[in-house]
Amino acid sequence: MKILFIASEVAPFSKTGGLGDVAGALPGALAELGHDVKVVTPRYAEVRDPRLTPTGHSIHVRFPFGEESGPILSARISPRHEVLFLENARFFGRTGLYGDAFGEFGDNPLRFAYLSVGALQAAQRLRFIPDIIHLNDWQTGLAAVALQTGFQGSPLAHARSVMTIHNLAYQGQFGKHVMGELGLPWELFTSHHGIEFHDTVNFLKGGLTFSDAITTVSPTYAREIQTPELGSNMDGLLRRHQGRLTGILNGIDTHEWDPATDTQLPALYSAEDMSGKAVCKRELLKQAGLPEGDAPVFGVVTRLAWQKGIDLLLEVLPTALQADIRFVAVGSGEGHYEDGLRALQARFPKQVSVYIGFNKALSHLVEAGSDFFLMPSRYEPCGLNQMYSLRYGTVPIVRATGGLVDTVEGGLEGNGILFEAFHPAALLAAMRRGLALYADPQRLEGFRLRGMRRDFSWTGSARRYESLFSSLLKE
Repeated sequence: MKILFIASEVAPFSKTGGLGDVAGALPGALAELGHDVKVVTPRYAEVRDPRLTPTGHSIHVRFPFGEESGPILSARISPRHEVLFLENARFFGRTGLYGDAFGEFGDNPLRFAYLSVGALQAAQRLRFIPDIIHLNDWQTGLAAVALQTGFQGSPLAHARSVMTIHNLAYQGQFGKHVMGELGLPWELFTSHHGIEFHDTVNFLKGGLTFSDAITTVSPTYAREIQTPELGSNMDGLLRRHQGRLTGILNGIDTHEWDPATDTQLPALYSAEDMSGKAVCKRELLKQAGLPEGDAPVFGVVTRLAWQKGIDLLLEVLPTALQADIRFVAVGSGEGHYEDGLRALQARFPKQVSVYIGFNKALSHLVEAGSDFFLMPSRYEPCGLNQMYSLRYGTVPIVRATGGLVDTVEGGLEGNGILFEAFHPAALLAAMRRGLALYADPQRLEGFRLRGMRRDFSWTGSARRYESLFSSLLKE
């Protein structure tokens, strides 16, 4: 198959979250299965990779205020995997992907309309006529609309489209004035099957309505988003389209995240020889400035955001720290959560260590050196850190939601600890189950080994996407 993959961020070139990881890994996994994959993404100001070369082609997108154009650059990742970058100084020549310290960029509708239509144009310019067009999150939703409308007379008209929801909470919702700014026909707004959503323009709704199939990043999340609790007001729409909604679990980069080869670690280890994990724990405590000893270490590497349940963590930890435990956190995000963690460190300086910011080496060391990894998320479409933890023999303690349920197995013969209610008592009880597990080394080893032997590579996920794409083409 020829697959056109459109995403607003692609690791390692640009990334703010899980979408970047997926867009960096899934196309490569599909290419390894023998498919020709071209990824289209913006060339942001911070993308300065030496692999970028001009293609000699440009795109031209007409808006009511005039035409915007820019060159197409390329980075060849492998013989069947190429990343194309749309360069435009007005839209992408600034610092930040979606916003800055003052908030979201006001021209995001224009910026991502340019990406959506420009990606389809780029495929035409390079004579790459895809069988499948794979769209990702609201930033690419207008590509599905354009494919069904403005591109119907083009060679791309025969392509089937798939829209992946990475996080339903982000929908690209804007005022009606956007219709005029983009030059969109008003029948798209007034039609029940258009892009209107509660009297606003909703890019994600456009993508969901006009795509041939919808996927999201775990089977459980696919069910959850059809409920009022986690449907972000779109549960009714998704229930109507449930026949073409599929949950496919994300994979992880098993080359970067492998305790047997990880260059960020002071000692390597595997399921066959776990001795290096104790070395990693000692080094983690040393770097965290915490006293060594036999106390269990609870680790966190996360965005400090409401979704991640940081408020629940801050409520529970003062009680949990009455036991002889250590807590190490790495992350950044909302200021009140950062302040809360700093206050916790000041109150428990011999038990708590907090690093505010991004630190790749320390993040790997937390995964390897911790005994338990905490993820008390309100909701979690897929989650990656629990899979890293399992691979590193670190027992995850997670809330039973989204992809956490699909990867962490509770019970006496499981690989992690699950709790149901989003409530302090439930998290505290789960941490105490962790302490009981830590006190039983033989049982703890069983949990660790079962986690380390699970396969979370992208190959399995790519095969499920391959199967979905094939079924669409047969239709």
